[in-house]
Amino acid sequence: MAKEYETVIGLEVHVELATKTKIFCGCSTAFGGSPNSHTCPVCTGMPGSLPVLNKQVVEYAAAVGLATNCTITQNCKFDRKNYFYPDNPQNYQISQLYLPICRNGHVDIELEDGTTKQIRIHEIHMEEDAGKLVHDEWDDVSYVDYNRSGVPLIEIVSEPDMRSAEEVIAYLDKLRLIIQYLGASDCKLQEGSMRADVNLSVREAGSEAFGTRTETKNLNSFSAIARAIEAEKNRQIDLIESGEAVVQETRRWDDNKEYSYAMRSKEDAQDYRYFPDPDLVPVHISDAWLEEIRSRQPEFKTEKMARYKEEFGIPDYDIGILTDSKKLADLFEATTAICNQPKKVSNWLMGETMRILKEKEMEPEDITFSPENLAKLIGLVEAGTINGSVAKEIFEKIFDEDINPEQYVEEHGLKQVNDEGALRATIEEVIAANPQSVEDYRNGKEKAIGFLVGQTMKAMKGKANPGMVNQILKELL
Repeated sequence: MAKEYETVIGLEVHVELATKTKIFCGCSTAFGGSPNSHTCPVCTGMPGSLPVLNKQVVEYAAAVGLATNCTITQNCKFDRKNYFYPDNPQNYQISQLYLPICRNGHVDIELEDGTTKQIRIHEIHMEEDAGKLVHDEWDDVSYVDYNRSGVPLIEIVSEPDMRSAEEVIAYLDKLRLIIQYLGASDCKLQEGSMRADVNLSVREAGSEAFGTRTETKNLNSFSAIARAIEAEKNRQIDLIESGEAVVQETRRWDDNKEYSYAMRSKEDAQDYRYFPDPDLVPVHISDAWLEEIRSRQPEFKTEKMARYKEEFGIPDYDIGILTDSKKLADLFEATTAICNQPKKVSNWLMGETMRILKEKEMEPEDITFSPENLAKLIGLVEAGTINGSVAKEIFEKIFDEDINPEQYVEEHGLKQVNDEGALRATIEEVIAANPQSVEDYRNGKEKAIGFLVGQTMKAMKGKANPGMVNQILKELL
């Protein structure tokens, strides 16, 4: 009988914090920028330069800790993690080993079968990011870009509590939402502002002992993480089945080939020769400061969902999607506050907005249009000033350029024709020009009227009131 195996997974999640400047200097943290343009003597590790801690980093880290039920270490400090690598300009990274800012937290994840599970968080610590090596295949050289060097990170280290790719994705999604709601990071996996390393081992089902774990890096989408977990689980089971040992190592995932390869054998903490950073004073978080951070915690997804149900009475499905992004939730609330049409606002966000986002491969966080202009558009449709199909065309303009729909309708003469006399005259012409469809309709072919409505709309350049067109057509036929 084939042996049953259980997968044991723990994650190390790095999140780039949304500060304007780096953790120990005043350089910009903006993504992009020409290589080495966001740098100074501190973040390029020049001798004699001194780091100064960015207070906002401590606030964000503590806020994430509070939101994930951690104990906050009110007296914490920074340590140097020593290693040599070209993208690491000082030859050490400033991190926290001995006294991380947050410890012993947990989050509850919701699984597809409706059950919830608690995933424990071992610790969250603050650290600086390294630079980035850019490999030129053509010239066989590597260039180094220090723009990312010194960008503030928190590393969220979970306990090995996850047992499947589904649980891992649910945990990452929960973290992403908490951190986005806090405004601590945009958590864009594709830009590297959220990165997950997967520590995975397998063991025989029922066994208490842990197997040998590997760490998989270079995972920049939820789907890549799910594929990497599946592949690594199978690779380890194959090794065990054929009597070979799993080696503790760091592996790099290639998502195009759906294959991982060994990068290096896993170092131990003592290999890094950690010691307290002599250039940075210890961090003291007073009770008053901690209370202030706690008092600024936002309303998170779960509380929002309950409030939306009570306050706006929209369907659970809508609520689930709207609250899945802080940007969508904010847009929904702001637009509804102006026009007081929650279901109509929800329809525009769930329908046209999501469609365009998908087409343009954008995230809800990239939306730039204002709630005022969406509210005006809804007002124009409600008042019968424009019809639905014109509204959709105008919405595309709002999405791209945030135009004022009221001005746009005036300037382009898009007002709906509600003039019965004008409509009747056009419809009479359409009926005269399409005797076959008229006969089909009179012979019981209901669908034929659709064609006549279409021809009328075409003749009126899409501006006719569809309800009136239907009504007049039926009356004349």
